[in-house]
Amino acid sequence: MSHQQVEKAADGPAADAAGASDVLPRSPREIRLVMIGLVVAMLLAMLDNLIVGTAMPTIVGELGGAEHLSWVVTAYTLATAASTPVWGKLGDMFGRKGTFVLSIAIFLAGSALSGLSGSMGQLIAFRAVQGLGAGGLMVGVMSIMGALVPPRDRGKYQGMFAAVMALATIGGPLIGGFITDHLSWRWTFYINLPLGVLALAFIVITLKLPSVRSTARIDYLGALLLTVGITSLVLVTTWGGSEYAWGSKQILGLGALAVASLIGFCYVEQRVEEPMLPLTLFKNRNFTLVSVIGFIVGFAMFGAVTFLPLYQQTVQGASATNSGLLLMPMMFGMLVISLVVGQAITKTGKYRIYPIIGTAVMAGGSLLLSTLGTDTSRFTSACWMVVLGAGMGFLMQVTMLVAQNSVELKDMGVASSTATLFRTIGGSIGVALFGALFNHQVTETMKERLGGAKIGNLGQMGPAALRKMGPAQQDAYHHAVANGMHTVFLWGAVISLVAVAAAVFLREVPLRGGAAQKPETQLEAV
Repeated sequence: MSHQQVEKAADGPAADAAGASDVLPRSPREIRLVMIGLVVAMLLAMLDNLIVGTAMPTIVGELGGAEHLSWVVTAYTLATAASTPVWGKLGDMFGRKGTFVLSIAIFLAGSALSGLSGSMGQLIAFRAVQGLGAGGLMVGVMSIMGALVPPRDRGKYQGMFAAVMALATIGGPLIGGFITDHLSWRWTFYINLPLGVLALAFIVITLKLPSVRSTARIDYLGALLLTVGITSLVLVTTWGGSEYAWGSKQILGLGALAVASLIGFCYVEQRVEEPMLPLTLFKNRNFTLVSVIGFIVGFAMFGAVTFLPLYQQTVQGASATNSGLLLMPMMFGMLVISLVVGQAITKTGKYRIYPIIGTAVMAGGSLLLSTLGTDTSRFTSACWMVVLGAGMGFLMQVTMLVAQNSVELKDMGVASSTATLFRTIGGSIGVALFGALFNHQVTETMKERLGGAKIGNLGQMGPAALRKMGPAQQDAYHHAVANGMHTVFLWGAVISLVAVAAAVFLREVPLRGGAAQKPETQLEAV
């Protein structure tokens, strides 16, 4: 028994046989039924922002408050990022099933209230509630998956989650556009309710986990400092270069607050009985390395998702209506490779080679995309996107698998939330830094080609505004965007080399559980 005292009461028959493995034995049918609820919950978490994004012009038209438009997304993102580590720890301390059900309920309450909003202020507040619940959805899915399925067997199911990511990225804008055009923007939030109820039903009825009640005190100070640090960091990356200049007192102040809060958090975590995020986890080499790799995967993925559609719409003349379809080649590569890798890991129990291949392919894909020019065909750019997606397919689920395999079951929630948080923060910082590089390169190229002329916000010039330009200006802007893409993906390739180095130093630690090992049992925390 550790310093954390736990009372255990089984709510499933398998809990009677306590042993010394990672998970309680489950029948394939039981796992498949629970997976339905988990997949729907993940779909909720990933689909929401993509659906709502297409409805934003209509929402502003009805509610007004265009000056606060960005906060509809920012409030959701901040609440999600800040609550992610808290949900992970609460699941470890008080049981994963209960906290997961609570996060779904909060998400659905936020969705319903967002749909009922009568002003932009109300919508922003209710989106924050929605984001608070969303922070627990992804963590809950991954930690419950870790409690149900031994790492050795987890590859069988990881393809489903890759498919959900592809479906959300491609289908989100399509669904959002259809709902906005044929129903009402409010249904972009109401659509979550039947899906959420379905997920709740499957989780409540089919998921059987030992109930856990910890007598340890919650690390409130650590939670507060971590929340302030994450919030400040996300605001720096969100506002820097757009709302405020990078050297402004607002951005510098937020940066200083982020650094001070995170230093204070590290100090507190070394002295409390039950830390919100045990820093001892980072003594495990594999856990630290996959956290770095996950950060860079988020960095590269969100950068690609942000800038590739802009290039395709402005330079290649693709339609913006079905913007999610523009990323289909990348998602296809990610989905296929993720499925293949998952099956291979289940059969062999070996995983170290895949992060090495994945990071190298991701670097190669970024390097190929840095060659995009004004005369690059859609077929060629699609091929390069497949390469980048394939690299991510080697990494997306494997990084979570290695993180979970590096900790005891009692820390599964913290491990899952930390891996998710690093990927989220990587994406946030990636978009901010790539955006600054892109805008600078576009502006400089336009100045060179048009003799110093500047036309509005060059980094956000849309196809409609581009059509109003003269031929010379259009040509200059096409070259400017191509140069911007070159800069973004060249730096993406360089940063991906850090992930390659991290992957090389991973150790091949045997995956727990699996057909090759004698099945044993263990309650959630001992």
